[in-house]
Amino acid sequence: MTRNVSEYPPLEAYGLVGNLETCALVSVDGSVDWCPLPHLESPSVFARLLDAERGGRFGVRPAAAYESTQRYLDRTNVLRTEFRTAMGDLAVTDFMPIVEDGGERIRPPTMCRRVTCERGRTEVEVAFEPRFDYARAETTVEARDDGLLAAGGEESAFLTTDRPFDVSDGEATATVTLTEGDAEWFVLRYGDAEPVADGTAGRLLDDTVSFWRGWAHSCTESECVFGGPWHDQVVRSGLVLKLLTHRETGAIAAAPTTSLPEDVGGVRNWDYRYNWIRDAAFTIQALSNLHHGAEARSYFEWFLDRCRAEDPERIQPLYGLHGDPDLEERELEHLSGYRGSSPVRVGNGAIHQRQLDIYGELVLAVYETVSDDGTLDRDDWDAVRAIVDYVPEVWREPDAGIWEVRGGPRHFVFSKLMCWVALDRGIAIAEEHGFDAPLDRWRAVRNEIREAVLERGYSEERGAFVRAFDDDALDATALLVPFVGFLPFDDERVQRTVEAIRTGLTTEEGLVRRYDGDDGLPGEEGTFVLCSFWLVDALALSGRVEEAREVFLGVLDYANPLGLLAEVIDEDGGVQVGNYPQAFSHVGLVNSALYLGRAAGRTGAGIEPMGLELGRGTGASEE
Repeated sequence: MTRNVSEYPPLEAYGLVGNLETCALVSVDGSVDWCPLPHLESPSVFARLLDAERGGRFGVRPAAAYESTQRYLDRTNVLRTEFRTAMGDLAVTDFMPIVEDGGERIRPPTMCRRVTCERGRTEVEVAFEPRFDYARAETTVEARDDGLLAAGGEESAFLTTDRPFDVSDGEATATVTLTEGDAEWFVLRYGDAEPVADGTAGRLLDDTVSFWRGWAHSCTESECVFGGPWHDQVVRSGLVLKLLTHRETGAIAAAPTTSLPEDVGGVRNWDYRYNWIRDAAFTIQALSNLHHGAEARSYFEWFLDRCRAEDPERIQPLYGLHGDPDLEERELEHLSGYRGSSPVRVGNGAIHQRQLDIYGELVLAVYETVSDDGTLDRDDWDAVRAIVDYVPEVWREPDAGIWEVRGGPRHFVFSKLMCWVALDRGIAIAEEHGFDAPLDRWRAVRNEIREAVLERGYSEERGAFVRAFDDDALDATALLVPFVGFLPFDDERVQRTVEAIRTGLTTEEGLVRRYDGDDGLPGEEGTFVLCSFWLVDALALSGRVEEAREVFLGVLDYANPLGLLAEVIDEDGGVQVGNYPQAFSHVGLVNSALYLGRAAGRTGAGIEPMGLELGRGTGASEE
């Protein structure tokens, strides 16, 4: 049945398209409900996802009652929404053009929508309701002979169509009748009033399909390290990560959306359209093992540029995709938020937080990349050395931690652990490549951190590594203790920690919450998808492979029919919440499939997974 357009579809009802500069979310009802232009960090042109009445949309759907499904064209990010009605079948193919070699750009940013009648006869409702600048600019729509010109503030967009539209109050609507075999194109170009011919749009579709299929992971599945019932979802996760990668800089957005709530109706609503440094080690590993070494290297260069440009104490946890450090958090009070979840935020206040774990994640990412391709020049080393040398000055300080809590700084165990990692991998890089470094000082501080973590970060009473020093609250980041080489997997403290998290933070369905305890915000969040994959990894590398496989398949059940995952799974309803789709969730999926593949004896090219290479360049055994 058709839905009332004032409703908010569940996040599972959306597919993602993009052009490596921005993205759009298209609902299973054929509505573009989120699209910032010209860049992912830019203000939205369509934002019905954040306000069903004011946000703006671009809808194409049958006029009659229908059932609908979505799928991607095989191994692409070209989305096809299929409608079935009593009188006929309709398909809407959505994509943002990318040429085959990825070098030439389509200017200006463009979104193409092809509408085809697959059977019988269908009447199609088209609603074009752009709202520039997060629906703050007064928008006008003007009908022209070759399309519709929309304008708001200093922005404009042109929709190519030869169909007559009724235009009123910044909205344009039309009903188009199609019979079997008919095709209709609607092509939206940002900032340009030049029409696009159907033939040109058709060529762009072919080029875009070729680009994605040329890029996507391909293999003989029976021989692939990712082989198994999840192989297609691994391929899809790689395509999601590529969509979130900026073609110019190599930076990767945490998600393409802002303010999709972790707790529906609550205030846990954040803007994730930026690059978090901590994603680096996991993302590099995931892309490399999908045989996308060029993307991993590009990302490596992006964050290494941040190291060269900033003194270590000035490095932020996140930056814009173009390297912009000015991401001041603001509230858009005129938008009601997804299902009434306010405030709607743009920018992110975490830029002002001290997050000590980022130094370990930076150096770990350098170590992983250099171990893979052996390339690190002296200028790069000078930047890395400055970071490592800064860690002894700050590791004793409290911080906001990996979860960016807003309840005040604490001595988070994971932050201390990653300070240890920064020194450990810095020592390894210097030794393996013959770089100058104050190794005696670094080793001494590494030992101090290790002793502090073992003494104050492990609770005998709880039987686990805990969230913060001298605390008994659990934190899922403790699952990573063996992965970074701090302790081996067979250490009793590691195995007790896995069990404590298995019983204390994990639901019956195998989904894992991030932590116990207060974080300075009202309300509660659900289970965090990435943490659930961390549990899979820990079980797999602890020899509990069947148990890991069971948990992994259980998490995959929550992906939508397209294979997309948000940040959080709501414990009560089992639905996806939080920003969507989430890069970290898909990184976790790829890495867990990798660990399961390796545990089953499969091999593959790329970086050796953390946890399987612990004897190389780490100090765990000598301390």
